[in-house]
Amino acid sequence: MNELHAAEAAFDTEAFERAYHCDAPLGACVSDRGTRFALWAPTAQRVTLYLHESGHEGWAYVAHELARGERGLWTWETPENLTGVYYGYDVTVDGVTRFIADPYARACGLNGVRSMVVDLAGTNPPGWADDRPPQRQAEDVICELHVKDFSADPHSGVPEAYRGKYKALTLADTTLDGEGRHPTCVNFLVRQGYTHVELMPVFDFGSVDEGGEASAFNWGYDPVNYNVPEGSYATDPTRGEVRIRELKEAVQALHRAGLRVIMDVVYNHTYRLEGSCLFGAVPWYFYRRRADGSASNGSGCGNEIASERSMCARYILDSVLYWAEEYHIDGFRFDLMGLLDTALMGRIRAALDERYGAGEKLVFGEPWSGGESAERRGTALCRKENVRLLDAQIGAFCDGTRDAVNGSIFDPRSRGFASHGPFNAAWLACCVRGWADEGGSMPFCAPSQTISYLSAHDDWTLWDKLVYARAGDGRFAPKREAIVRANRLAAAILACCQGRLFRLCGEDFARTKRGVRNTYASPLCINQVDWRRSARFGELAAYYRGLTALRKRLPCLCDKGERAGARLLMAEDIAPGAAAIVLDNHGGGYARVLIAVNTADAPCACALPEGRWAKLCDGESSFLWLSPHACERDAVLAPVSCTIFGPLDGEESSQTP
Repeated sequence: MNELHAAEAAFDTEAFERAYHCDAPLGACVSDRGTRFALWAPTAQRVTLYLHESGHEGWAYVAHELARGERGLWTWETPENLTGVYYGYDVTVDGVTRFIADPYARACGLNGVRSMVVDLAGTNPPGWADDRPPQRQAEDVICELHVKDFSADPHSGVPEAYRGKYKALTLADTTLDGEGRHPTCVNFLVRQGYTHVELMPVFDFGSVDEGGEASAFNWGYDPVNYNVPEGSYATDPTRGEVRIRELKEAVQALHRAGLRVIMDVVYNHTYRLEGSCLFGAVPWYFYRRRADGSASNGSGCGNEIASERSMCARYILDSVLYWAEEYHIDGFRFDLMGLLDTALMGRIRAALDERYGAGEKLVFGEPWSGGESAERRGTALCRKENVRLLDAQIGAFCDGTRDAVNGSIFDPRSRGFASHGPFNAAWLACCVRGWADEGGSMPFCAPSQTISYLSAHDDWTLWDKLVYARAGDGRFAPKREAIVRANRLAAAILACCQGRLFRLCGEDFARTKRGVRNTYASPLCINQVDWRRSARFGELAAYYRGLTALRKRLPCLCDKGERAGARLLMAEDIAPGAAAIVLDNHGGGYARVLIAVNTADAPCACALPEGRWAKLCDGESSFLWLSPHACERDAVLAPVSCTIFGPLDGEESSQTP
């Protein structure tokens, strides 16, 4: 065994996998027969279990030696029901002993240092067995939010005790300052027409002290315990069962509000290398390593997970299925998916489809990494160039559309469509087809793979990027009205993309982070959603709302199939900085849809095709489709605007909201 551990290359051999791949249940399991502990540690010489009364204080009250079994499995059983008892392991490998939490822990104490035995059925809120996600709509519109910054604002209408907590997600009727007029938080999301919320990491992470100041903030991309909810969002992080129950209550309440729940998962690295439960259980097995012996750092966070190894792949797959089953999670967004192998992602997609139905759970991620990776030779990772190797129902973020509309994310002054940057009909067509990438290439096999977005938690908010870009060389300060027009144009172009729509929470009302690009550890005052802006920019929020409602009624924009690109009938430049495309909208209220974009600061004419056409949306209103009226054959496109037309002749003259 020591020889195998010393020759680490053995981890990647078929011999090691045949000898040590283990399918037995792992973790602490309570049943009517008592409690069983199981840890996979094939290179260990000794494993000791310590039981504690507290999750963060005092010494262990008893210790037990685990018995070595086959395939690297260590176990200990007792007829006692140890629910509520905290525990951890001493694992000795090559004479070095490390104390670790259980990699398969379902509950933990303060800051995740000690695991907790839990009866999961006892954490279910009333009615949990009957909890079901709302029916899928014709189109998925995703809002990304962070549990703490979502409701931390004192003006959010959320009671102080619930601000920044899971509990805030259970409130469906909050309004600005509680005055009853302007909806906030979940109430706002429902009104805007979102179908999904994506929760930034809610597993136990290490960058925030769960017992520290309430204002402590981090995005949470620092995994400690992959299968345990984060405690800083719970009303009592010292009791392991509380965080579980409160996250379940949040999911249940969001489902009742008509929103499905996506979980942002970070299986590409851990908060620490040495000191992590995975490293302590089997040193280096779960991590990639360079030829010089140093940790591979494709995550940019100091280490990266070796997803191609069989027990690592099992761990990730088990974790995804656990969250889907135990917490009723409806989808998964994979952080730095470009570090995970395509075979594993295919297994995840297949397993979710088998359990819940084809495509029922959304699966998507970032098709890039944070640096070079030392993956095993022959491993195909989920990078952009490999997206076509994936199932059509495994999505990937499309940074090409983002940069085309906003300008390069690497240069705050870089200009895109919305800020007088390069623009033509070909680029507009690429964006609308939902397949755009740098240079107009099309790496996706269908729009079902494309996550179309303009801003997310990382990099600038859309508003901040537009302010930078419109300011140009810095010799003038763009007026608010000009940025609002640019924001409406950007939002309208995004709403016309055939890929799945994704927005950062607060993008609807000009969310700002005061021009800071990377706010992962910035103060809460920079990160928190300022809900007063939802009233101040109420007209912008209404414009987003109308775009979402209109999109759901246009099949040409919602088509996610491989032949969706065939809906594009025409794309042509109509003036400098202006272009138009025509889409086949069969299956909807209009046979065709014409989308005209004018990025210039001056109006321009747009000759409409034969017949009578009506505006469904323009740069001022996104609700014209509620009462369409015939417009002139030579329509005028307002400056910095997107106008959507539908034919009236032989078509429905109105549509109900």
